[in-house]
Amino acid sequence: MTTCETQARSAATIAAAVREGRLSAVALVESLLTRIDERNGALNCYTEVLSERARREAARVDAMVRAGHDPGPLAGVPFGVKDNYDVAGRVTLAGSIVNRSLPPAAADALLVRRLSAAGAVLVGTHNMDELAYGFTTENAHYGATRNPLDPARSAGGSSGGSAAAVAAGLAQFALGTDTNGSIRVPSSFCGLFGLKPTFGRLPRTGTFPFVHDLDHLGPFARSVGDLALVYDAVQGHDPGDHACAERPAEAVSTLLDQPLGDLAVGVLGGWFDELADDQGRAAVARVADVLGARDTVVLPGTDRARAAAFVLTCASGANLHIENLKRAAGDFDPATRDRLLAGALIPANAVLQAQRVRMLYRDEVLAALARTPLLLAPATPCSAPLLGQPTITVAGQALPTRPNIGLLTQPLSFVGVPIVSFPVVSDGMPIGVQLIAAPWREDIVLRAAALLERAGLAGRMEVGG
Repeated sequence: MTTCETQARSAATIAAAVREGRLSAVALVESLLTRIDERNGALNCYTEVLSERARREAARVDAMVRAGHDPGPLAGVPFGVKDNYDVAGRVTLAGSIVNRSLPPAAADALLVRRLSAAGAVLVGTHNMDELAYGFTTENAHYGATRNPLDPARSAGGSSGGSAAAVAAGLAQFALGTDTNGSIRVPSSFCGLFGLKPTFGRLPRTGTFPFVHDLDHLGPFARSVGDLALVYDAVQGHDPGDHACAERPAEAVSTLLDQPLGDLAVGVLGGWFDELADDQGRAAVARVADVLGARDTVVLPGTDRARAAAFVLTCASGANLHIENLKRAAGDFDPATRDRLLAGALIPANAVLQAQRVRMLYRDEVLAALARTPLLLAPATPCSAPLLGQPTITVAGQALPTRPNIGLLTQPLSFVGVPIVSFPVVSDGMPIGVQLIAAPWREDIVLRAAALLERAGLAGRMEVGG
């Protein structure tokens, strides 16, 4: 296998070629670094390219192969991480100049360490919305990330740099975070597979927080197989994250060919249908047809759940950053600063009421999933808007773009269920469909995504350059 051929290959295929000595991890990294050098200037995916570290890690993988040792299931596979993951020796900026005074990280984030132990090679950190508070990766400090499928358009956010890097072939996969939709929105806009696991499934140890009881970590990939392989490599309890459940790892990459059988599948109506555009509805209909969805399911109170999620996000974010807001308010992106300042003014009774709404809505969602174990909904109200576009049209109304891209992801983040964003491509830009299951049933959403991928529903748009 030549290094240029790897761009269209799966992570498992690349790793097998490296383990068998048919592909050099060093040569693969050098090829990728050249491509990043050629394309990153136009797309602004990476905040830092870790060239020397990548070369060292790749050389270690090749040395293990020569010595007859197995480097792991992701041997030599290059990846990147969102800029809120710790990388040893560098300051974890989280897209903000406010964090410049922090000390460099003493160690990699736990998920990065697990990927390194599986043989993967870290090549850099990715651009994001400041402090993960946004949906478009239009960062006032580090610039906007452009969508590789159409550079005039948004890559989504807040993990937009990670999604754009994977979509452009500048990383085989990437790790992002999802508090209100920050994996699923960029996946939808960039035509990728994205996984938001169950809240508490993956430890967040070594990442810069946004909202402690809403933050999830998860991967982006160009195929379901890659998504599942990475997910398997990063699972496992860690007491360093109080929210991480004490559950054993449950490998799913070997289960993707298993049929769903007579599993009941439903389409979310109401809020999730009314606030989607025609493209989103058509994408859901295509997925529903392949999966044999029989029911329309309406979740009462989704409007209240979305409002409550906004309250908790603003209030928790403000609480986390209040000292910096007092000390250096002018260092924040004005849009981020204003949302955080508003959050600091939310009264305690509103936060308590939002938590009550959260519990009630979680009960509604879990009851629906007990009856219908796989639910479908659009991931975004529309496909990728233009960068700087002030409004999007939702249900016939013009709404501000940046706070409303997450209309369809935010209520579901709120209750922490596992979701895969599945990319559906038609004649224009892609749009994602959320595949939703009960807590700890990542196997269902990944098997459903694999079935849809085999059915040819996940068309890939060509990326120029």
